[in-house]
Amino acid sequence: MKKTAALLLSALSLSAAALAQTETGQTIDERRAARRAAWAAMGIKDYVPPAIKTGTAEELGAWDAPDATQGAAADEKYFYAVANYVIGKYDRKSGELVSRWIGDRGGPIRHLNSCYAETGKLFCAHSNHPGLPMTSSIEIFDTKTMTHLDNKSLGMLDEGSFVWFDHYEDGWIAGFAHYDDETGLPYKDHTYATIVTFDMEWRKTGGYVLPPSILEKMAPQAASGGAMDDDGRLYVMGHDLPEMYVLEFPEMGSEMRHVATIAVPAEGQAFAFDPKEPRRVWAISRPRGKVVSFRLPEME
Repeated sequence: MKKTAALLLSALSLSAAALAQTETGQTIDERRAARRAAWAAMGIKDYVPPAIKTGTAEELGAWDAPDATQGAAADEKYFYAVANYVIGKYDRKSGELVSRWIGDRGGPIRHLNSCYAETGKLFCAHSNHPGLPMTSSIEIFDTKTMTHLDNKSLGMLDEGSFVWFDHYEDGWIAGFAHYDDETGLPYKDHTYATIVTFDMEWRKTGGYVLPPSILEKMAPQAASGGAMDDDGRLYVMGHDLPEMYVLEFPEMGSEMRHVATIAVPAEGQAFAFDPKEPRRVWAISRPRGKVVSFRLPEME
């Protein structure tokens, strides 16, 4: 009985409050305006996102590469064109094909994404895209012999399909994708794309989301490439626009800050920074069937 009486008194109080609001004659918009006026009096302002700077990259060269369909990487002597299950090794000076790693159609390597070269190896993000459920792994190749060396399976992750990764602090930073079409999950669209940090053992340590200003340009896909530069910023590219987006880590919240958009001679996809020349990038132009290299403008 006591509980029933308490519930009845609570309901009566709520009804009285609602009736009092109705008797004032204020509409919902008027009440909202009154609240905003009160906030303004306290010095509360509407958030204004930072201005997005723009720039244009300088193209340094382009080389024919029929395997340039997913991304590119480079070391001191060679550049590498990446396809779903093919990696071409090319001489940096002449652009001549040196050798290839070729996987089997329908084999364990389904969808190589971004790669980077380091210590005589290519480290590549791999997924089973367009298969479902999404599974991911890291595949490692010997750049001298162009043979497969090692594998680390990440299995199924709630974050999505593994697209790119790079060193970050004492571990890793990685990008995961979701898609709007039949290759995605019916309950998650491209806006669920995420950036995740891990320790060296691939245990999750944190995460971020992409800002709407970038997501709306990437729809119905996600960031196809990403890498950290020496300036401490994260650079990402989408699926098919000739743009690179510069991101900074937020001081508050979990949304990355979009600080610049750079026009580049590459229509999206995966890329890698050059190991020798600062601000130089290796990427692909899938429509032209080429690996391209360009230099980014300096960022303040």
